Amino acid sequence: MLTHKKLRAKALAIPEVKIEFENAQAEYAVLDEFLKIRAAKGFTQNQIAEKIGTTQSVIARLESGKSKHSPSIATLSRYAEALDCQLEIRLVQKLNSKSHNPRLA
Repeated sequence: MLTHKKLRAKALAIPEVKIEFENAQAEYAVLDEFLKIRAAKGFTQNQIAEKIGTTQSVIARLESGKSKHSPSIATLSRYAEALDCQLEIRLVQKLNSKSHNPRLA
């Protein structure tokens, strides 16, 4: 019988699966950050929805990452503002990148 750990290792050995998994990890980490800060500040999904002019169900979908569409930067910025935070987006050079261009550094 295949355990979860073995199944995950087997799946991540496939390059395409590994790439998708890594891409999803980054997205979920951002959404998790919003959820943790909202909870730490004691806000409900309803309160955030009211602050940014949407509905609780939209906030729930955003936090779950199960929406058909990724939230826009504008939506994430409004959510961050409602938490009294500032959204920052950065590009970070991958450590194993072979396309390093010193002129861009």
